[in-house]
Amino acid sequence: MLWTDCLTRLRQELSGNVFTMWIRPLVAEELEDTLRLYAPNPYWTRYIQEHHLELITILAEQLSEGRVRRVEIMVDSRPGAILSPSEQPATTTAALETSAPVVKVKKEKEDSPLKNKKRLLNPLFTFSLFVEGRSNQMAAETCRKVLTQLGASQHNPLFLYGPTGLGKTHLMQAVGNALLQAKPNARVMYMTAESFVQDFVSSLQQGKVEEFKKNCRSLDLLLVDDIHLLAGKEASLVEFFYTFNALLDESKQIILTSDRYPKELTELDARLVSRFSWGLSVGVEPPDIETRIEILLKKAQSSGVDLPRNCALFIAQQVVANVRELEGALNKVVAISRFKGTSIDLDVVRESLKDVLAIRARTISTENIQRVVSEYFRIPLKELIGPKRTRIYARPRQLAMGLARELTGDSFPEIGMAFGGRDHSTVMHACEKVQSLREGDPIFNEDYKNLQRLLQS
Repeated sequence: MLWTDCLTRLRQELSGNVFTMWIRPLVAEELEDTLRLYAPNPYWTRYIQEHHLELITILAEQLSEGRVRRVEIMVDSRPGAILSPSEQPATTTAALETSAPVVKVKKEKEDSPLKNKKRLLNPLFTFSLFVEGRSNQMAAETCRKVLTQLGASQHNPLFLYGPTGLGKTHLMQAVGNALLQAKPNARVMYMTAESFVQDFVSSLQQGKVEEFKKNCRSLDLLLVDDIHLLAGKEASLVEFFYTFNALLDESKQIILTSDRYPKELTELDARLVSRFSWGLSVGVEPPDIETRIEILLKKAQSSGVDLPRNCALFIAQQVVANVRELEGALNKVVAISRFKGTSIDLDVVRESLKDVLAIRARTISTENIQRVVSEYFRIPLKELIGPKRTRIYARPRQLAMGLARELTGDSFPEIGMAFGGRDHSTVMHACEKVQSLREGDPIFNEDYKNLQRLLQS
């Protein structure tokens, strides 16, 4: 039934209190192209008309595939339809403010839900403070190019994708900060997909939908983080679809981020996903060990902390998943060293990261890497470790050795012992070969990155 589907979506779009108190008690009836809702009293109908009717209408049209074009609300005059006073929602101003996200009546003095969104840009998210490496260099260069050709079709929208905590937000906001520095009057807005939904619903409740649309569609640069989180928010998806099209039609720049490549976002509307691919999609990968070391050293320098390079190397070997965890590990090391009143050395680092080391020992080991690589390439584990040198086993074996060196921090001799007692020089050669193949063979490089993601997830 259409109303049942609408209720499912409304439960996602609205707060629990609003849905339970005002929406769920409504009774629905379908009449050709109209969805008629019945409320227990005139006050109830007025509240729904003022705050939720537009959202319900959008959902009804969407979920009925255009069959239902209007929604009306009226008082249910049938016997037993009127709720008793104890069952009715409180009607005082205080009750409204606590039970539903409805604002006070002084609308002319309220800020738009989108006013001053540019203040959400982090001033520390600049290109000068972004540490580049092989894993993010293309993304960083592309973001700089966007500034010189804002709105150009070849990179509009710019879609940055990759696992969380790798610097996608830093890069997109760096574009916004640089644009505002060059053009202080530029209209720049940064928001997460969740805040887009919240602002849209809030504008519906405040009767400011047109203002919401105007603010969104008159931007020079729109930055939206975690766009995949719009999944399931049908009304918000429809509004974003039209906003997206309006900005592209005016050659205004859009930058989006997600944890996946656009075509992998199967839970979103196919029309929207296809538009994400119109411009340029750039992946951001986990930083390699050299980049992780530089991130740590730069972070320490900006905080006035003396971090020896050998300590940065040790931290970088143990924390490989993302930049956020890397910075968290450094913060813990700094806190422990200050608490103990000593300078940072390897003993302090080991003590600070003992929990990380224990977890890492259980999750990413050479044995685990061997098992995952064996399953990925569908070859027997004994052949991966064994002496056979045929290409079908040799390439995956070298790849597994390279992953073990990068992800476990084990020494060359330790890795060699895990691969059937091979000499450390064999492991060194394998790691060099892996690096060469990653640079020259896109398919091999993709396999390597896929295995990285599997092991770090």
